[in-house]
Amino acid sequence: MNIAPHQAAVPDLAAVKSKQHATWSSGDYAAVGTTLQIVGENLAEAMDLRPDARVLDVAAGNGNATLAAARRHCNVVSTDYVPSLLRAGTERAAAEQLTVAFREADAEDLPFEARSFDNILSTFGVMFTANQEAAASEMLRVCRSGGTIGLANWTPESFVGDVFRIIGQHVPPPAGVRSPLEWGTEARLNELFGDQAVRIEATKRHFTFRMRSPNYWVEHWRQVYGPVRKAFAAVGDRAPQLAADLIAVARDHSVDPHAMIVPAEYAEIIIHRA
Repeated sequence: MNIAPHQAAVPDLAAVKSKQHATWSSGDYAAVGTTLQIVGENLAEAMDLRPDARVLDVAAGNGNATLAAARRHCNVVSTDYVPSLLRAGTERAAAEQLTVAFREADAEDLPFEARSFDNILSTFGVMFTANQEAAASEMLRVCRSGGTIGLANWTPESFVGDVFRIIGQHVPPPAGVRSPLEWGTEARLNELFGDQAVRIEATKRHFTFRMRSPNYWVEHWRQVYGPVRKAFAAVGDRAPQLAADLIAVARDHSVDPHAMIVPAEYAEIIIHRA
């Protein structure tokens, strides 16, 4: 009797993307995203953005990297596939009297001509795309020769990496889908961008989450952060155990026993386009 060899599961990426869209559309990501503003500022400085440069922010959320580039007098287009996040970014830009073009767009199918931009940015955004190869290919396509792609991605070893591992233990991810945390590794970045890059610079940095307590953090993110919100909805009556596991990891990472002060590692990446 012939036995067929084991084949890896082939994910339905369209279905995964649809589910992800619902996840990021839920809650109020802007309440989390705004706290990460310093990451966008640091990335803009690391990329040495110049006035009048054509800049595209991919999976921009509520616009941290967008605003950082606009403050440096760049010509910025801010994109995301969640309209409510674009509206939040629009309000922030208007409050600072910054000129930014906001456009709804899918990171895996950007509606721009090849080599349209000098610099491409994404902070904790494009790493969550369902089709990683398509997203990387699109960023390379719209970046001019000699331009740069700047990313901020959580690493597998980070606090956020541990948070997603705990969620995965309670709500297993779709079979065959690459982990977004791979975007925080040099090996995966070389796979995605190496063929069209002169060089890739990856620097480990930390963003510090500062909350009143681990318990407060879990309850807050349960309301506003899409992935956590959806995880609690999925586990039903097992929610207390999920909460306990998340509280425990926050306590483990906190450097202050009286509050939640957690340095979370991420990779700041500069890709120099060939």
